[in-house]
Amino acid sequence: MDVLITVVLVVVIALVFDFTNGFHDTANAMATSVATGALKPRVAVAISAALNLVGAFLSTEVAKTISGGIIQEGGSGVEITPTLIFAGLVGAVLWNLTTWYFGLPSSSTHALFGGLIGAAIIGGGLNAVNWGVLLTKVVIPALLSPAVAGLVALLATFAAYRITANARAHGAEAGFRHGQTVSASLVSLAHGTNDAQKTMGVITLTFIAAGYQNADSGPELWVILACGLAIALGTYLGGWRIMRTVGKRITDVKSPQGFAAETSAAATILVSSHLGFALSTTQVTSGAVVGSGLGKRLASVHWGIVGRIATAWVITLPAAALVGGLAAWIASTSVIGLVAVAIVALIGGLGLYALARRHPVTRENVNDVDEEAPDARATASAGTEAR
Repeated sequence: MDVLITVVLVVVIALVFDFTNGFHDTANAMATSVATGALKPRVAVAISAALNLVGAFLSTEVAKTISGGIIQEGGSGVEITPTLIFAGLVGAVLWNLTTWYFGLPSSSTHALFGGLIGAAIIGGGLNAVNWGVLLTKVVIPALLSPAVAGLVALLATFAAYRITANARAHGAEAGFRHGQTVSASLVSLAHGTNDAQKTMGVITLTFIAAGYQNADSGPELWVILACGLAIALGTYLGGWRIMRTVGKRITDVKSPQGFAAETSAAATILVSSHLGFALSTTQVTSGAVVGSGLGKRLASVHWGIVGRIATAWVITLPAAALVGGLAAWIASTSVIGLVAVAIVALIGGLGLYALARRHPVTRENVNDVDEEAPDARATASAGTEAR
């Protein structure tokens, strides 16, 4: 009975994580389309939510990487328990909410992996983690994917402006806005094929660890549906704080740049999902936006903001691992410890939400320049003076 209760708690908080993943990563698909006016904010999140749900059914390769790859379980290694998985998810959720509050497009993927890795190490030592899979399926793609997407976006933006140099008066900008509707939709579909899979993998891993499902098996249909609906709901509610950062504070995105960034990001994510790479769609999209800024002549990239985002990328996995490890240490002591971790997580999440309500970012003001972004204003001012 104790195991069943813990498994139910894991499923609940896994879906909560999936929900936070949805509103945390809405900006990946729709920030540039909203920033350029190609799509109205509410229409953008509705399209993104629907396609995230569809994408969740297209592939389970990433889910299998998580459920049977990164964390050792069963006969191939130490036995990770549902309690440890619960603790790891607590670390991931709290980190997601923290970075959402600060408007930083950090990686939900690395928050999830960090939380699980920290909890697994506390429960079973360093052998609890398959470091080879972590390196090849997570770390290397994390290093390469933003650079690849950024380079492709840079070249695509440069080509777009060169090709349409003499056609702007004849509606080239409007054409790119229509193109953005397609490219943003493709990013949403790709996001569903990658990020929704991660929570499926965690729930499947929990069932395997609890003995309710055979090792090396994939997610059940109801798990796919539940995870797809959770991430779609989170996407529909909109991560406006992060959307402002990606759409306005990295660079002032125009329609050709947005089209190039979205197309580059979608291609990178879809290829990685097919190969089973659990990469960060946030990093891919942010890298593509930076590349689109560099690809436009005289465009300014706000490097102060980029530096803060990069810092968040670097510390996400270890920070979530630390929280997940601490939660695992407390939760593993007794049922009281498990309940205490759940209560602390609930209080922490509600506290961050309450703080965010003091300075809300909504669909009405998402495209406004953040008045508390001195780095962005200073960099933009310097760029203007240089021109």
